[in-house]
Amino acid sequence: MESLRLNPPVDTCAQAGLLLPVPAHGRYLFFSLQPDVASQSVQAALRALADLVEIANGETLVLGMGLATVDALGSNVPGLRVMPDFSGHGVSVPTTSLDLWCWLRGDARGPLLGQTRAVEQALHAAFRLDRVLEAFRHGDPVAEHGRDLTGYEDGTENPQGADAADAALVAQGAVGLRGSSFVAVQQWQHDMDQFERLGPLAQDHAVGRRLSDNEELDDAPASAHVKRTAQENFTPKAFVLRRSMPWSAGLHSGLYFVAFGHSFDAFEAQMRRMAGHDDGIVDGLFAFTRPLNGAYLWVPPMQGGRLDLRLLGISA
Repeated sequence: MESLRLNPPVDTCAQAGLLLPVPAHGRYLFFSLQPDVASQSVQAALRALADLVEIANGETLVLGMGLATVDALGSNVPGLRVMPDFSGHGVSVPTTSLDLWCWLRGDARGPLLGQTRAVEQALHAAFRLDRVLEAFRHGDPVAEHGRDLTGYEDGTENPQGADAADAALVAQGAVGLRGSSFVAVQQWQHDMDQFERLGPLAQDHAVGRRLSDNEELDDAPASAHVKRTAQENFTPKAFVLRRSMPWSAGLHSGLYFVAFGHSFDAFEAQMRRMAGHDDGIVDGLFAFTRPLNGAYLWVPPMQGGRLDLRLLGISA
């Protein structure tokens, strides 16, 4: 019994929201560190944010922090790094600065507005809210992952149950690392006019599945997204847990790509292949969509219902 208390199932140590199906509504908050901020101010801000995560039970508020925030605390998170620029072979895959990221999750948009204000107030002494992105679930209201705005099902090959936890969560390591996750985020903007000009057959070949029934196409070209990113075809296998959501802002829209992993290695293997670094073949998705930004973040674990920031030198 003592060993069970010391080593609870790893999924119980995670911020619960990352393992739950995508919500009806989402809101992404993008923060940067205030200039010349003291480490004590960063600690105080994160403690205040931890209170909000505790109230949300880790479900309606998921927190991730970038390398600059960890550095500002004089700490080290093994495995956390800056996303490389994957651009090449005629496509742009940029990396951008992101110091702290919050994913707000809910059944309606209204409560997320109040939650945004609470988060901003908790962090204002150390972080500046630079941008907000609205997201929403599209398509099937029951399925785990919903659909992209193009109509194609998103996250079909997501691991399930224990396999999802294995893919998304750190299983062991230093105190405060077990149960944490590493997340790669990218905002992809669709050109829906270009997508429609492709026509149904070319659309299916770009994705590698039939829109009508989501069946994988045996005769899809080598550039098909499904073939580029088949997780089981990498060595080692490159499984991630996708929790992407469609977004819309004014006249623009697309998919906010979110991939949780026990490291960034699986995402990097997939992204390199999508951008053609392995064999010069670029993913078919680039025919109608492109990433505007991208960043890596560390998603701290939970302990006793509270955010576990011991790895950063912050006690409960």
